[in-house]
Amino acid sequence: MCNHCVIENVKQNMLSRRSLFKGMAFAGAAVAAGGVCKPVLAQQSPSKVVDLTHAYDETFPTFDGNPGIEYEWAVKFEGNGYQLHKLTIFEHTGTHIDAPFHFSADGKSVDQIEPQQLVAPLAIIDITDRAKEDANATVEAADVEAWISANGEIPQGAVVALRSGWAKKVSEPAFRNDGEGKFAFPGFAKSATDLLATLDVAAIGVDSLSLDPGNSADFAVHNSWLPGGRYGIECLNNLEELPVTGATIMVGAPKHKRGTGGPARVLALV
Repeated sequence: MCNHCVIENVKQNMLSRRSLFKGMAFAGAAVAAGGVCKPVLAQQSPSKVVDLTHAYDETFPTFDGNPGIEYEWAVKFEGNGYQLHKLTIFEHTGTHIDAPFHFSADGKSVDQIEPQQLVAPLAIIDITDRAKEDANATVEAADVEAWISANGEIPQGAVVALRSGWAKKVSEPAFRNDGEGKFAFPGFAKSATDLLATLDVAAIGVDSLSLDPGNSADFAVHNSWLPGGRYGIECLNNLEELPVTGATIMVGAPKHKRGTGGPARVLALV
């Protein structure tokens, strides 16, 4: 499905919901006036909305092992009637975006990612069985080709996500390290992302800690994918609730200027 089709579909869903609210208001007015009005039903809308985002705090695993967020009370409820925190946040924590600027001196910062890249068809490549045997399993070019053979062409502007089942380990040391304390988690192989780049894919995503596998020594995927103007999403959640094709992803990207990325609320519509 093209970007235009995706955006048009989302627009129609929004219009359907607006019609529902208007109809409910009309029904309420009729009842108040002593009339009778049948319930108004919404037109077709997504059957399911899946939250692909982890809730996180200072205990969430990070690449460098330091807390990704710190809380400080700025105002407490007692004596004020409201409350708020001052937050210190490292951009690459929780479910978050890697902007091109993360691995490029002059790449797009997170606020410069085009809106049409944030609402896109979602293609999922499942390597769960392989990841059970090898913590550093990767999506290879052959996996992309097999997905296309089974499901058809990957839509232009799509987000392609790796599903390894790793999100279920997020509260365990194994989400980040193996038994020897070394990085160990699934990711993309450069052969796969090189192929995806030729297909005009907008972004790649993983349910693990990094776009590159844990045993990567050179961040080959980060260094090739991001400088090309594309972005990545790390630490996705609940991908197992989605079909491998047919969903639409909505990425609530942060928009702070000069950002190399940042925590995001990511949803999928099915």
